[in-house]
Amino acid sequence: MVPRYAKLGFAVMSTKTPDGIKIQLDTERKIRTRNKLYYRYNHWPIWIFVFFLIPGPMTFDLFAHGFRSNMAWWLAVVMLGTGLAGLRGNLPGCEPAPYIIRFTEDKPNLLYRRICYTVAWSAAITYGLLNLAGLVVAITTGKWMLKQIYQTYYFWIAAPVWILGLLGQLPRVKRSTRGEGDERRYFYGTVWAMCIAQPVLWFLYLLLPRNRTTDVLELVVYLGFLATVAYCSYRGYLPRTQKIVPGEIAALD
Repeated sequence: MVPRYAKLGFAVMSTKTPDGIKIQLDTERKIRTRNKLYYRYNHWPIWIFVFFLIPGPMTFDLFAHGFRSNMAWWLAVVMLGTGLAGLRGNLPGCEPAPYIIRFTEDKPNLLYRRICYTVAWSAAITYGLLNLAGLVVAITTGKWMLKQIYQTYYFWIAAPVWILGLLGQLPRVKRSTRGEGDERRYFYGTVWAMCIAQPVLWFLYLLLPRNRTTDVLELVVYLGFLATVAYCSYRGYLPRTQKIVPGEIAALD
């Protein structure tokens, strides 16, 4: 009797596949029966930020012109809504106890999880693509038109992501949690990539003078960070990007 992955060449306690990708056995993971209060509280700002980003053009004005009164009202609404949801345990990570114990088990994916991760996917994909488009347009035309791009195309990109989430066609948004052990890698890999590459791009935009050479440099750096983080996520080097696989006992053939 050996673990299933031993038939594929894994040692019992191995943490890598034959091609070097890091994995975890779900039976080797420490199981929490309760989420500590600080753990639940620390997830609340994450979801405030995610839902705060929903009105893309308004968020663009925040980065371009600073905080305005309409943003304060929207922030208050988001904080109230997410705060109430968190108190009721209806935000991922804010539950009194973890909903998913084994990341390979087949459980219904609850509605609040599907909504939250859909909105998170929308923020990551939409902002990443629009900022990339802004760079490409600036290089090809010599003009920065990021505000116009956000105003015109934000909802054209965000809405299809919302629809895919509604249909359960995104990682972590499917009707079952069976694939969480693998799907979480794609989600956190995307989050890591966007949360690293976009602040770096914004810093360079503020630091460097505006000309085609610096725009090309920013594009190269932006794509370079995205590619590097994507590779590190694929290999399982970053937190929460290791594939979780079944560790149950199985007989040799």
